[in-house]
Amino acid sequence: MDTKTEKLNLKREVGLMGAVSLIGGTMIGSGIFMTPQTVLASIGSPGASLVVWGCCGFLVILVSFCYAELGTVIRESGGEYIYILKTSGPVVAFMLIFTSVLFVRPAGVAGIALGFAQYAAAPFYSDCHPPVLVVKCVAAAAIIVLAIVNCLNVRLSMSVQVFFMVTKVLVLVVIIIGGVVMLIRGHNENFEDSFENTNVGINPIGIAFYQGLWSYDGWNNLNYVTEELKRPEMKRVVSVDSWRDTQTPLSWEM
Repeated sequence: MDTKTEKLNLKREVGLMGAVSLIGGTMIGSGIFMTPQTVLASIGSPGASLVVWGCCGFLVILVSFCYAELGTVIRESGGEYIYILKTSGPVVAFMLIFTSVLFVRPAGVAGIALGFAQYAAAPFYSDCHPPVLVVKCVAAAAIIVLAIVNCLNVRLSMSVQVFFMVTKVLVLVVIIIGGVVMLIRGHNENFEDSFENTNVGINPIGIAFYQGLWSYDGWNNLNYVTEELKRPEMKRVVSVDSWRDTQTPLSWEM
């Protein structure tokens, strides 16, 4: 009798474009269109605001490199849950996933959905702010629709992700080009004494960094679907044993 059991695996239906869209489309969300004014109001000056954005981007790049390395070493889906499970044990991993599922993730999704709903309803209320009930209903409908799409088919959800990523990138390109045109025309008054009235307290700097890092949130999403990537690039990991086999012994004598 054949006692071999087949391992249950996820379908590898996420290609390169889908993976890039999963990261880029999630990072370029409602936050980047909402938080710049909060960062500027907290830090107090345009120059310091640009420094905050640059520092946040640098931090995210460094952490993304760490996650890319973790994704090639531990080739399992789950993101930080699976990493903490393998390094700190099931108790800490359970506490992480418990708080993430019940509090952290829902709060983040709700914030992004409310930001989207605010902009989506604004054209219909040109003379005033959209009613709170309308904004909440649009946000709830957006969450339900996207949840259904993700449940129906991975390829369909990736197509939707690619479409929205391209749309958001085009919007950002238009904004950037508009800013460059304004600078060329001589509207650079905000860069004169750009660090004047900068708030150097712990509280405003912390709020500014919090808002900036929240806008960059989403850089770690690809590691949640590592097992669904079609052709993940594998990096060779040199273990201690292979190092001993290929190198001469190290001398610790003084």
